[in-house]
Amino acid sequence: MKIVVDQKIPFVEEAFGEFGEIAKYDSRAIDSAALKDADALLVRSETKVNEKLLADSSVRFVGTATIGTDHVDVDHLVSRGIAFSSAPGCNSNAVVQYVFSALFTLAEKGGFTLKGKTLGVVGVGNIGSKIVRVGHKLGMNVLQNDPPLARATGDSRFLPLDDLMEADFITIHVPYTTSGPDATHHLFDAGRLSRMKRGSAVINSSRGAVVDNQALKSALSAGAPGIAILDVWENEPGIDIDLLAKCAIGTQHIAGYSIDGKVNATRMIYEAFCTHFGFERKWDAGSVIPPPRNPVLEVDPGYSSPEEVISTLVRSCYDIMRDDAALRKIAELRPDERGPYFKGLRGNYVFRYEFSNMTVVLKREDESLSEALEAFKFKTAGS
Repeated sequence: MKIVVDQKIPFVEEAFGEFGEIAKYDSRAIDSAALKDADALLVRSETKVNEKLLADSSVRFVGTATIGTDHVDVDHLVSRGIAFSSAPGCNSNAVVQYVFSALFTLAEKGGFTLKGKTLGVVGVGNIGSKIVRVGHKLGMNVLQNDPPLARATGDSRFLPLDDLMEADFITIHVPYTTSGPDATHHLFDAGRLSRMKRGSAVINSSRGAVVDNQALKSALSAGAPGIAILDVWENEPGIDIDLLAKCAIGTQHIAGYSIDGKVNATRMIYEAFCTHFGFERKWDAGSVIPPPRNPVLEVDPGYSSPEEVISTLVRSCYDIMRDDAALRKIAELRPDERGPYFKGLRGNYVFRYEFSNMTVVLKREDESLSEALEAFKFKTAGS
Protein backbone atom coordinates (compact mmCIF):
# COMPACT_ATOMS: atom_id res chain seq x y z
CA MET A 1 0.00 0.00 0.00
CA LYS A 2 1.20 3.51 -0.85
CA ILE A 3 0.08 6.46 1.24
CA VAL A 4 0.76 9.98 -0.05
CA VAL A 5 0.87 12.54 2.75
CA ASP A 6 1.47 16.24 3.28
CA GLN A 7 4.86 16.37 4.99
CA LYS A 8 3.57 18.83 7.60
CA ILE A 9 1.12 16.31 9.09
CA PRO A 10 2.85 15.10 12.28
CA PHE A 11 3.50 11.50 13.32
CA VAL A 12 2.42 9.92 10.02
CA GLU A 13 5.28 7.42 10.08
CA GLU A 14 4.39 6.33 13.61
CA ALA A 15 0.69 6.04 12.81
CA PHE A 16 0.64 4.75 9.24
CA GLY A 17 4.11 3.25 8.70
CA GLU A 18 3.08 -0.34 9.38
CA PHE A 19 0.57 -0.26 6.51
CA GLY A 20 3.00 0.37 3.68
CA GLU A 21 5.07 3.04 1.92
CA ILE A 22 4.74 6.62 3.21
CA ALA A 23 5.41 9.14 0.41
CA LYS A 24 5.79 12.63 1.93
CA TYR A 25 5.39 15.76 -0.19
CA ASP A 26 5.23 19.48 0.24
CA SER A 27 1.58 20.50 -0.11
CA ARG A 28 2.38 22.30 -3.39
CA ALA A 29 3.94 19.15 -4.84
CA ILE A 30 0.95 16.87 -4.34
CA ASP A 31 -0.28 16.50 -7.92
CA SER A 32 -1.78 13.82 -10.15
CA ALA A 33 1.67 12.38 -10.87
CA ALA A 34 2.33 11.90 -7.15
CA LEU A 35 -0.96 10.02 -6.82
CA LYS A 36 -0.50 7.75 -9.85
CA ASP A 37 -0.10 4.55 -7.83
CA ALA A 38 -1.34 5.73 -4.42
CA ASP A 39 -3.97 3.95 -2.34
CA ALA A 40 -4.56 6.76 0.16
CA LEU A 41 -4.05 10.52 0.36
CA LEU A 42 -3.63 12.56 3.56
CA VAL A 43 -3.68 16.35 3.17
CA ARG A 44 -4.05 19.67 4.94
CA SER A 45 -6.04 22.70 3.80
CA GLU A 46 -3.45 23.86 1.22
CA THR A 47 -4.16 20.92 -1.13
CA LYS A 48 -7.25 21.14 -3.34
CA VAL A 49 -8.65 17.63 -3.62
CA ASN A 50 -10.85 17.50 -6.70
CA GLU A 51 -11.52 15.66 -9.96
CA LYS A 52 -8.40 17.08 -11.60
CA LEU A 53 -6.11 15.89 -8.82
CA LEU A 54 -7.62 12.42 -8.61
CA ALA A 55 -8.32 11.86 -12.33
CA ASP A 56 -5.78 9.10 -12.99
CA SER A 57 -5.28 7.82 -9.46
CA SER A 58 -6.28 4.63 -7.69
CA VAL A 59 -6.83 6.42 -4.37
CA ARG A 60 -9.42 4.71 -2.20
CA PHE A 61 -9.23 6.90 0.91
CA VAL A 62 -8.75 10.65 1.45
CA GLY A 63 -8.16 12.14 4.86
CA THR A 64 -7.69 15.80 5.74
CA ALA A 65 -6.04 16.68 9.05
CA THR A 66 -8.26 19.76 9.35
CA ILE A 67 -11.67 20.68 10.72
CA GLY A 68 -12.64 22.45 7.49
CA THR A 69 -13.45 20.59 4.29
CA ASP A 70 -13.92 23.42 1.77
CA HIS A 71 -10.70 22.34 0.00
CA VAL A 72 -12.15 18.89 -0.72
CA ASP A 73 -14.74 18.12 -3.41
CA VAL A 74 -16.65 15.65 -1.27
CA ASP A 75 -19.31 15.10 -3.94
CA HIS A 76 -16.64 13.92 -6.37
CA LEU A 77 -15.24 11.53 -3.79
CA VAL A 78 -18.71 10.08 -3.24
CA SER A 79 -19.22 9.67 -6.99
CA ARG A 80 -15.93 7.74 -7.20
CA GLY A 81 -16.62 5.62 -4.13
CA ILE A 82 -13.60 7.10 -2.33
CA ALA A 83 -13.84 7.09 1.45
CA PHE A 84 -13.30 10.45 3.17
CA SER A 85 -12.48 11.61 6.68
CA SER A 86 -11.77 14.98 8.25
CA ALA A 87 -10.95 15.93 11.83
CA PRO A 88 -13.87 17.99 13.21
CA GLY A 89 -13.20 19.31 16.68
CA CYS A 90 -9.58 18.16 16.74
CA ASN A 91 -8.32 21.61 17.71
CA SER A 92 -11.43 23.03 19.38
CA ASN A 93 -9.73 23.55 22.74
CA ALA A 94 -6.87 25.41 21.06
CA VAL A 95 -9.31 27.82 19.38
CA VAL A 96 -11.03 28.46 22.71
CA GLN A 97 -7.58 29.25 24.09
CA TYR A 98 -6.98 31.66 21.20
CA VAL A 99 -10.31 33.48 21.52
CA PHE A 100 -10.04 34.09 25.25
CA SER A 101 -6.38 35.08 25.08
CA ALA A 102 -7.58 37.74 22.62
CA LEU A 103 -10.51 38.82 24.81
CA PHE A 104 -8.43 39.03 27.98
CA THR A 105 -5.82 41.05 26.08
CA LEU A 106 -8.53 43.50 24.96
CA ALA A 107 -9.87 43.68 28.51
CA GLU A 108 -6.46 44.49 29.96
CA LYS A 109 -5.75 47.16 27.35
CA GLY A 110 -9.24 48.65 27.71
CA GLY A 111 -9.35 48.53 31.50
CA PHE A 112 -12.55 46.46 31.74
CA THR A 113 -13.60 42.97 32.81
CA LEU A 114 -15.34 40.36 30.69
CA LYS A 115 -17.87 39.64 33.41
CA GLY A 116 -21.16 41.28 32.47
CA LYS A 117 -20.16 41.84 28.84
CA THR A 118 -22.20 40.34 26.00
CA LEU A 119 -20.55 37.73 23.80
CA GLY A 120 -22.15 36.66 20.52
CA VAL A 121 -21.14 33.20 19.28
CA VAL A 122 -21.83 32.50 15.61
CA GLY A 123 -21.71 28.74 15.05
CA VAL A 124 -22.25 26.55 18.10
CA GLY A 125 -20.52 23.33 17.05
CA ASN A 126 -17.38 21.73 18.44
CA ILE A 127 -15.69 25.07 19.06
CA GLY A 128 -18.60 27.44 19.60
CA SER A 129 -20.26 25.24 22.23
CA LYS A 130 -17.08 25.29 24.33
CA ILE A 131 -16.81 29.07 23.99
CA VAL A 132 -20.42 29.37 25.16
CA ARG A 133 -19.66 27.28 28.25
CA VAL A 134 -16.54 29.26 29.14
CA GLY A 135 -18.33 32.57 28.57
CA HIS A 136 -21.08 31.56 30.99
CA LYS A 137 -18.54 30.52 33.63
CA LEU A 138 -16.90 33.94 33.31
CA GLY A 139 -20.23 35.64 33.99
CA MET A 140 -20.74 36.87 30.43
CA ASN A 141 -24.11 37.25 28.75
CA VAL A 142 -23.80 34.80 25.85
CA LEU A 143 -25.93 35.00 22.69
CA GLN A 144 -25.91 32.03 20.32
CA ASN A 145 -26.56 31.77 16.57
CA ASP A 146 -26.62 28.51 14.62
CA PRO A 147 -29.37 28.18 11.98
CA PRO A 148 -28.90 24.43 11.32
CA LEU A 149 -29.07 23.68 15.04
CA ALA A 150 -32.03 26.02 15.42
CA ARG A 151 -33.94 24.09 12.76
CA ALA A 152 -32.92 20.68 14.09
CA THR A 153 -33.71 21.36 17.73
CA GLY A 154 -36.26 24.17 17.76
CA ASP A 155 -34.35 25.50 20.78
CA SER A 156 -35.11 29.16 21.46
CA ARG A 157 -31.58 29.88 22.65
CA PHE A 158 -30.44 29.91 19.01
CA LEU A 159 -31.16 33.44 17.82
CA PRO A 160 -31.26 35.04 14.37
CA LEU A 161 -27.87 36.49 13.47
CA ASP A 162 -29.13 40.05 13.49
CA ASP A 163 -30.09 39.62 17.16
CA LEU A 164 -26.38 39.36 18.00
CA MET A 165 -25.41 42.70 16.49
CA GLU A 166 -25.60 44.58 19.80
CA ALA A 167 -23.08 42.24 21.46
CA ASP A 168 -19.81 43.67 22.78
CA PHE A 169 -17.88 40.88 21.08
CA ILE A 170 -18.84 38.55 18.23
CA THR A 171 -16.73 35.46 17.57
CA ILE A 172 -17.26 33.40 14.41
CA HIS A 173 -16.98 29.60 14.20
CA VAL A 174 -18.72 28.43 11.04
CA PRO A 175 -17.61 26.33 8.06
CA TYR A 176 -17.01 28.10 4.76
CA THR A 177 -19.79 27.44 2.26
CA THR A 178 -20.89 29.28 -0.86
CA SER A 179 -24.38 27.87 -1.46
CA GLY A 180 -27.47 26.66 0.34
CA PRO A 181 -29.68 28.33 2.95
CA ASP A 182 -26.76 28.76 5.36
CA ALA A 183 -24.04 29.91 2.95
CA THR A 184 -21.29 31.66 4.88
CA HIS A 185 -19.37 33.41 2.09
CA HIS A 186 -19.27 37.07 3.20
CA LEU A 187 -21.71 36.27 5.99
CA PHE A 188 -20.39 39.46 7.54
CA ASP A 189 -20.70 41.85 4.61
CA ALA A 190 -20.87 45.65 4.61
CA GLY A 191 -24.52 45.67 5.67
CA ARG A 192 -24.11 43.31 8.59
CA LEU A 193 -20.90 44.94 9.78
CA SER A 194 -22.62 48.32 9.79
CA ARG A 195 -25.29 46.93 12.14
CA MET A 196 -22.77 45.87 14.75
CA LYS A 197 -22.57 47.86 17.95
CA ARG A 198 -20.30 50.86 17.64
CA GLY A 199 -16.95 50.11 19.24
CA SER A 200 -17.64 46.37 19.44
CA ALA A 201 -15.19 43.65 18.40
CA VAL A 202 -15.43 40.95 15.76
CA ILE A 203 -13.21 37.88 15.98
CA ASN A 204 -12.79 35.60 12.97
CA SER A 205 -10.89 32.34 13.36
CA SER A 206 -13.02 30.29 10.94
CA ARG A 207 -12.27 31.06 7.28
CA GLY A 208 -11.14 34.35 5.78
CA ALA A 209 -13.98 34.84 3.30
CA VAL A 210 -16.68 34.49 5.96
CA VAL A 211 -15.96 38.19 6.55
CA ASP A 212 -15.79 40.55 3.57
CA ASN A 213 -12.28 41.91 4.18
CA GLN A 214 -12.71 45.03 2.07
CA ALA A 215 -15.99 45.85 3.79
CA LEU A 216 -14.37 45.24 7.19
CA LYS A 217 -11.56 47.65 6.35
CA SER A 218 -14.11 50.37 5.65
CA ALA A 219 -16.22 49.47 8.68
CA LEU A 220 -13.27 49.74 11.05
CA SER A 221 -12.64 53.25 9.80
CA ALA A 222 -16.28 54.08 10.52
CA GLY A 223 -16.16 52.59 14.04
CA ALA A 224 -18.77 49.83 13.68
CA PRO A 225 -17.30 47.45 14.60
CA GLY A 226 -14.48 49.34 16.24
CA ILE A 227 -12.18 46.37 16.77
CA ALA A 228 -11.19 43.39 14.64
CA ILE A 229 -9.22 40.32 15.63
CA LEU A 230 -8.38 38.20 12.59
CA ASP A 231 -6.62 34.87 12.41
CA VAL A 232 -7.90 34.12 8.91
CA TRP A 233 -7.82 36.32 5.83
CA GLU A 234 -9.15 36.46 2.32
CA ASN A 235 -6.57 35.60 -0.35
CA GLU A 236 -4.13 33.88 2.00
CA PRO A 237 -1.17 33.97 1.91
CA GLY A 238 -1.46 37.29 0.07
CA ILE A 239 -3.21 39.08 2.92
CA ASP A 240 -4.25 42.73 2.93
CA ILE A 241 -1.62 44.51 4.99
CA ASP A 242 -3.72 47.68 5.13
CA LEU A 243 -6.45 45.66 6.86
CA LEU A 244 -3.86 44.15 9.20
CA ALA A 245 -2.79 47.66 10.18
CA LYS A 246 -6.37 48.44 11.25
CA CYS A 247 -6.77 45.22 13.29
CA ALA A 248 -6.30 45.25 17.06
CA ILE A 249 -4.84 41.76 16.78
CA GLY A 250 -3.80 39.88 13.65
CA THR A 251 -2.35 36.37 13.44
CA GLN A 252 -1.29 33.93 10.74
CA HIS A 253 -4.10 31.30 10.65
CA ILE A 254 -2.81 29.51 13.75
CA ALA A 255 -5.75 29.69 16.18
CA GLY A 256 -5.97 25.90 16.26
CA TYR A 257 -2.22 25.26 16.28
CA SER A 258 -1.72 23.29 19.48
CA ILE A 259 0.37 20.16 19.93
CA ASP A 260 -2.73 18.34 21.11
CA GLY A 261 -4.81 19.52 18.15
CA LYS A 262 -2.26 18.35 15.60
CA VAL A 263 -1.96 14.94 17.23
CA ASN A 264 -5.75 14.69 17.47
CA ALA A 265 -6.10 15.42 13.75
CA THR A 266 -3.67 12.66 12.84
CA ARG A 267 -5.41 10.30 15.26
CA MET A 268 -8.86 10.97 13.80
CA ILE A 269 -7.87 10.29 10.20
CA TYR A 270 -5.80 7.29 11.36
CA GLU A 271 -8.86 5.77 13.04
CA ALA A 272 -11.03 6.38 9.96
CA PHE A 273 -8.30 4.89 7.75
CA CYS A 274 -8.13 1.75 9.91
CA THR A 275 -11.91 1.40 9.90
CA HIS A 276 -12.09 1.74 6.12
CA PHE A 277 -9.34 -0.76 5.32
CA GLY A 278 -10.14 -3.12 8.20
CA PHE A 279 -6.83 -2.66 10.02
CA GLU A 280 -6.36 -3.06 13.78
CA ARG A 281 -5.67 0.21 15.61
CA LYS A 282 -2.30 -0.08 17.31
CA TRP A 283 -0.95 3.47 17.43
CA ASP A 284 -1.29 5.25 20.79
CA ALA A 285 -1.63 8.94 19.96
CA GLY A 286 -1.38 9.99 23.60
CA SER A 287 2.13 8.61 23.88
CA VAL A 288 3.67 11.05 21.41
CA ILE A 289 2.89 14.35 23.19
CA PRO A 290 5.96 15.38 25.21
CA PRO A 291 5.24 16.93 28.61
CA PRO A 292 5.46 20.74 28.85
CA ARG A 293 8.49 22.27 30.48
CA ASN A 294 6.48 23.93 33.27
CA PRO A 295 3.28 21.92 33.78
CA VAL A 296 2.40 23.27 37.25
CA LEU A 297 1.07 26.79 37.78
CA GLU A 298 0.57 28.18 41.29
CA VAL A 299 -2.02 30.82 42.13
CA ASP A 300 -1.21 33.45 44.76
CA PRO A 301 -4.06 33.35 47.29
CA GLY A 302 -4.19 37.17 47.46
CA TYR A 303 -5.97 37.61 44.12
CA SER A 304 -8.91 40.02 43.94
CA SER A 305 -11.16 38.16 41.50
CA PRO A 306 -11.35 34.82 39.64
CA GLU A 307 -11.20 36.66 36.32
CA GLU A 308 -7.89 38.25 37.29
CA VAL A 309 -6.43 34.78 37.92
CA ILE A 310 -7.84 33.24 34.76
CA SER A 311 -6.68 36.11 32.58
CA THR A 312 -3.14 35.75 33.92
CA LEU A 313 -3.12 31.97 33.49
CA VAL A 314 -4.56 32.03 29.97
CA ARG A 315 -2.14 34.62 28.70
CA SER A 316 0.84 33.01 30.42
CA CYS A 317 0.04 29.76 28.58
CA TYR A 318 -0.58 31.55 25.30
CA ASP A 319 0.39 35.16 24.67
CA ILE A 320 -1.44 36.03 21.46
CA MET A 321 0.52 39.25 21.07
CA ARG A 322 3.68 37.33 20.20
CA ASP A 323 1.95 35.96 17.13
CA ASP A 324 0.56 39.41 16.37
CA ALA A 325 4.06 40.92 16.50
CA ALA A 326 5.44 38.23 14.20
CA LEU A 327 2.74 38.78 11.57
CA ARG A 328 3.09 42.59 11.60
CA LYS A 329 6.65 42.27 10.34
CA ILE A 330 5.06 41.32 7.01
CA ALA A 331 4.47 45.03 6.30
CA GLU A 332 8.22 45.62 6.18
CA LEU A 333 8.66 43.18 3.30
CA ARG A 334 8.40 43.62 -0.45
CA PRO A 335 5.04 42.51 -1.90
CA ASP A 336 6.61 39.42 -3.48
CA GLU A 337 8.06 38.38 -0.10
CA ARG A 338 4.85 38.63 1.90
CA GLY A 339 3.13 35.44 0.76
CA PRO A 340 6.14 33.22 1.48
CA TYR A 341 6.61 34.96 4.84
CA PHE A 342 2.98 34.27 5.84
CA LYS A 343 3.32 30.62 4.82
CA GLY A 344 6.61 30.38 6.66
CA LEU A 345 5.06 31.64 9.87
CA ARG A 346 2.47 28.87 9.64
CA GLY A 347 4.79 26.15 8.45
CA ASN A 348 7.43 26.81 11.12
CA TYR A 349 5.04 27.55 13.96
CA VAL A 350 6.01 26.24 17.40
CA PHE A 351 2.81 24.52 18.49
CA ARG A 352 1.57 25.53 21.91
CA TYR A 353 0.23 23.28 24.63
CA GLU A 354 -3.45 23.19 25.47
CA PHE A 355 -4.56 23.99 29.00
CA SER A 356 -5.33 20.32 29.72
CA ASN A 357 -1.57 19.77 30.03
CA MET A 358 -1.38 22.24 32.92
CA THR A 359 -2.17 21.76 36.60
CA VAL A 360 -3.21 24.87 38.53
CA VAL A 361 -2.47 24.77 42.26
CA LEU A 362 -5.09 26.70 44.24
CA LYS A 363 -4.10 27.81 47.74
CA ARG A 364 -7.60 28.76 48.80
CA GLU A 365 -11.03 27.34 48.05
CA ASP A 366 -12.96 29.21 45.37
CA GLU A 367 -15.76 27.32 43.68
CA SER A 368 -16.36 29.86 40.91
CA LEU A 369 -12.66 29.92 40.03
CA SER A 370 -12.43 26.12 40.06
CA GLU A 371 -15.46 25.79 37.77
CA ALA A 372 -14.11 28.37 35.32
CA LEU A 373 -10.71 26.67 35.23
CA GLU A 374 -12.45 23.35 34.59
CA ALA A 375 -14.35 24.92 31.68
CA PHE A 376 -10.99 25.96 30.22
CA LYS A 377 -9.81 22.31 30.68
CA PHE A 378 -7.13 23.18 33.26
CA LYS A 379 -6.43 20.52 35.86
CA THR A 380 -6.66 21.82 39.43
CA ALA A 381 -5.11 20.77 42.72
CA GLY A 382 -5.04 22.11 46.28
CA SER A 383 -1.86 23.28 47.93
